[in-house]
Amino acid sequence: MVPIGTRTAWVRIGNMFRHVIFAAVLAVSMSVLGCTFYKERPAKALSDATGGEGMERTFWQDVQKQNWNDLNSHIASNFVYVTPTGRYERSDALQRLQQLQLQEFSIGDLTTEMNRDTFVVTYTITLRGTARGQTLNSQPQRRMAVWQEQKRGWVVIAHSVLGSESK
Repeated sequence: MVPIGTRTAWVRIGNMFRHVIFAAVLAVSMSVLGCTFYKERPAKALSDATGGEGMERTFWQDVQKQNWNDLNSHIASNFVYVTPTGRYERSDALQRLQQLQLQEFSIGDLTTEMNRDTFVVTYTITLRGTARGQTLNSQPQRRMAVWQEQKRGWVVIAHSVLGSESK
C-alpha cells in the first residue's frame, strides 16, 4: 500500500508534467504560426525598400514598369553607370534605362555589404525583353550597385555591368 502523501505527490508531478508538455506544444505551434502567419511583403516603391536587396529589386521593378518618376528620385545627381560599352553620366544612363522594355527579370547570387550609410550590392541578373528594338542578351550578367543614404533617402550613386551587355 502506498501512503496517501506519496500518491498526492505523484498526482501533482503528473499534473505538472502535463502542463509543461502543453506549454511546450503551445510554444512550438505559436512559433510556427508566427513564421507563416505574416508573409513577406516586398517593397512596392524604392522609398519602401529596406536593405540593399530590396532597393535593387525595386529599382528593376521600376525599370520594368517604366516608373521613371520614382526611379528618377532615387538616382543621385552624380550617378555613374559603367558598362562594357562605356561610362555614362546620370542623364545618359537614364536614357539607356528608358530604352529597356523588360518583360521580366530574375536576380540571383545577391550579396550586400553595408558600411555606415552605404550599401554595395552585387548580383547576377537575367533580363528578358528588348532595348532599342533589339532582343536583350538572355545570359546572366554580373552587376554591382552602390546605394547611399542621403538626407532625402536612399539613392543609387553607381551601377556597373561586369559582363557583356546587349549593344
